[in-house]
Amino acid sequence: MTPKKNLKKKLQTAEPTIGSWITLAHPAIAEIMARAGFDWLVVDLEHSVITIREAEELIRVIGLCGVTPLVRLSANDAVQIKRVMDAGAHGVIVPMVNSALEAEQAVAAVKYPPQGRRGVGLARAQGYGTRFEEYKGWLAQESIVIVQVEHIKAVENLDTILAVAGVDGFIVGPYDLSGSLGIPGQFAHPLMTQAMERIRKSGAPSGKAPGIHVVEPDLAQLQHRLQEGYRFVAYSLDIRMLDHSCRACLASLKR
Repeated sequence: MTPKKNLKKKLQTAEPTIGSWITLAHPAIAEIMARAGFDWLVVDLEHSVITIREAEELIRVIGLCGVTPLVRLSANDAVQIKRVMDAGAHGVIVPMVNSALEAEQAVAAVKYPPQGRRGVGLARAQGYGTRFEEYKGWLAQESIVIVQVEHIKAVENLDTILAVAGVDGFIVGPYDLSGSLGIPGQFAHPLMTQAMERIRKSGAPSGKAPGIHVVEPDLAQLQHRLQEGYRFVAYSLDIRMLDHSCRACLASLKR
C-alpha cells in the first residue's frame, strides 16, 4: 500500500519531490515513467481521454512500481474523488480551487468520517474487503490532497486555502493562471510575474508544499524552479517528452 518513497513525509519537510504527468492510457507509459525514478506520477483525467477503468490500471502499475500514484481530477467532484481513491490512488490534485470552501470540499471527499464525508465501500484500495481497517488508518494519515492554483481568485485567497486542514500543498497551473489574467501562455508578462510573486509570498508562511508544473521538458527550467523553493515539481508530461525527444533527434540528424 505504501510506495518505497513516502511522499506524505516529504511534503511535510523541506525535501523536494519531482513527478510527472500521464495523459496516454497505455500501462507501458506508466511503467516506463515509474521505473525512470519519479517520486510520484499523476494520471490526468482533466486534459486527456483516460477513462476511469484505464485510470485504475495506470494507478495499479504506478503503485506496483513503488511510486506514488496521484490523480488530477476533471473537477472538484466528490463522486469522482471517491472512485479514484477506491481504485487505489494515494491522493488527488484538484483543479480550480479558488476558495477555502472548495478546498474543504475536496478534503472531505477524500477522507472518511469523521475527518470527511467520503462514502465507505470495498474496492481495490481496501484490498477488496481484506484490508479495510488497514486502509482506514492509512487514509487518515497518509492520503494526499493537492490544490491547483490556476486562477487569479485562487492567488487572492491562497492564504485561507492553505489554512484548510488536510490540504498538503498546492501546484501552480501556469497556463490556466495566465488565461485567467487574459494573457494565455504569456508567462513573462508583468501580470503573470506579479501573480507568481504573490503566490510565493502568500504560500511560504503556510508551511504547505509549494508546487509548480514545468510543462516543457527543460532541465534548466526545472533547476530554476527548485532553486526558487518549489518542492512539489511536475516535470513535463508524457506527450511533451515524447514530442521533444523525437523532434530533437530528427533535428540533429538534419544538421
